[in-house]
Amino acid sequence: MEKRAVKGFHVEHADVRAILAGGLAELDLPEEHVEPLTQLAEGVARWAERLNLTAHRGAAAVARRLVLDALALGVALGDMLPATTADLGSGAGFPGLPIAIAWPGARVTLIDSRERRHHFQRTMIRALRLANVVALRGRAEELPATPHGLVLAQAMAKPAIALEWMRRWAAPGGFVVLPRSENAPELGEATTGIERVAVRRYVVPLGGPARIIWIGRRADAI
Repeated sequence: MEKRAVKGFHVEHADVRAILAGGLAELDLPEEHVEPLTQLAEGVARWAERLNLTAHRGAAAVARRLVLDALALGVALGDMLPATTADLGSGAGFPGLPIAIAWPGARVTLIDSRERRHHFQRTMIRALRLANVVALRGRAEELPATPHGLVLAQAMAKPAIALEWMRRWAAPGGFVVLPRSENAPELGEATTGIERVAVRRYVVPLGGPARIIWIGRRADAI
């Protein structure tokens, strides 16, 4: 039984590496990131159910559905990276941790109010030796905000509310990025002090889904 378990681990480990190597190649990102991204996917999978990190089960699913999605988002952001990046409501560390790995020049702040997820983030930061990441525990709308060049929020609140919170963390001229659906109403000048820059589309590699992001810029002073 133990030998079969070990063999199964090695098979899945190889599968995860293959998925990530293929995704990195499709996104034209360096292959050197395969190992730390594999460690991240396996760490999330190992703790997913116990800590309620994600509904995805197994490292291969985490790699395909979460890690590659975060990397594709990073590529879609283009010259906005690397930057000081705040990931609000970051949960298991997505998209912030993959972005910190693949864009080591970025300095990433993970923000989440849930204790277990915060401790998981800190565990992965230590395990992966990510000197460019800090994890904060608290609510994005309540913590003392520091200015960042890029602010991300994937599943925090209704867009208008999320943008108000994101604005607190954006430096003047800094970008804020929200996911959108194909049929979502246009945000326009959704929040005082944030002006619309663009709507971009990207596709998650290896046959993954298409995504849409709304990009704004903080125009007013702090």
